[in-house]
Amino acid sequence: MTTSTPDSTAAEHPPARSATRKNLRFALHYAEMVVAMLVGMFALGPLWSLAWPGLADLAVPSALVMATNMTVGMALWMRLRRHRWAPIAEMSAAMFAPFLLLLVPYAFGVLSGHGLMMGGHLLMFPAMLAAMLWRHHEYRH
Repeated sequence: MTTSTPDSTAAEHPPARSATRKNLRFALHYAEMVVAMLVGMFALGPLWSLAWPGLADLAVPSALVMATNMTVGMALWMRLRRHRWAPIAEMSAAMFAPFLLLLVPYAFGVLSGHGLMMGGHLLMFPAMLAAMLWRHHEYRH
């Protein structure tokens, strides 16, 4: 006959995290992604400047390279944190989607190169949030 002690039950079923703690974890993950993006942008940006002189003068390649730099930093950090490939791919798509969306008004002359770069960066934040909300269980653990 086995007996259940309070300690053995607690070890088998750890207490559930509160909603507040889960939401704080979600917000922390979002902040980590922003920092990882900045690290990727500042670490890889100078390499591109050396490899492709005049890149900053080309709006579309410059925007896509910037999105790539930020995506590399973010994807490496997510992989280091042991996220699965599917959420990494979704977050990477969220990084590029705003720039790709804004290529249409840029191509028709409605948006300037500066507008493309700034708009893509600004829209990236809600796109990332949407990707995280899509798999909220992944980011609130």
